[in-house]
Amino acid sequence: MSGDREIRGAGTAEASWQSWQGWQALPEVDAAQLAPAGSRTLILAPHPDDELLGCGGLIRALVQLGREVLLVAVTDGGASHPDSSEWPPERLKRQRSRETADALGLLGAAPVTVMRLGLDDGQVAAQAGRLQQALDLLVRPGDVMVATCRFDGHPDHEAVGAAAAQAAVRRRATLLEMPVWMWHWAEAGDQRVPWDRACRLRLDAAAQQAKRSAVQAYRSQLEPDPSTGRDAIVPPTALARLLRDEEVYFR
Repeated sequence: MSGDREIRGAGTAEASWQSWQGWQALPEVDAAQLAPAGSRTLILAPHPDDELLGCGGLIRALVQLGREVLLVAVTDGGASHPDSSEWPPERLKRQRSRETADALGLLGAAPVTVMRLGLDDGQVAAQAGRLQQALDLLVRPGDVMVATCRFDGHPDHEAVGAAAAQAAVRRRATLLEMPVWMWHWAEAGDQRVPWDRACRLRLDAAAQQAKRSAVQAYRSQLEPDPSTGRDAIVPPTALARLLRDEEVYFR
């Protein structure tokens, strides 16, 4: 939870989003417009799976266009299952790393390079200095950075978005913000969301199927934890909002 952006309960139903009349006002773009020829794209994922859920279709399209794509794993996601004997932190980190590799393969994006920064899951804001230093070394002028939204609702997501926005200014890069948990806390047409900066990337049938197949690689996030009795971290209600036939970006 961050401010008034609460990630609780089932969130806004996908049916409510689908019935929103505002979709038609969001301009459609293609991958080549979002990441022009000659640019390199850096995908900043606070946790393993954010890159797939937020921009899996874009990643696939950029690989098909022959663009250079670097996936920056900010944390290894070791804190998603507190007090779990099934998924203790070190085992969970290894598992989520394997899940990312498997997911990229299923997505059709196996050539994507993955760089791991090793920040602590849940502590990105507290370690923002380390993240800024890493981005200053990584980001080149003309790069396109795709990061979780500064208003996404999850503290790690918002910290990554803020760091990316600052780095984009310093390094003269372009920033695209991808919503992940925004779809949960916001309502259709929510005035807290900067819809005037939003655009839509349509996914064809092959891209939709590839993304749906790839998400199944993240078993640790999709299944309940028998050792704690907790539900899946990413339940079916959340997947319904993230596996649409289009992805939204804020420019």
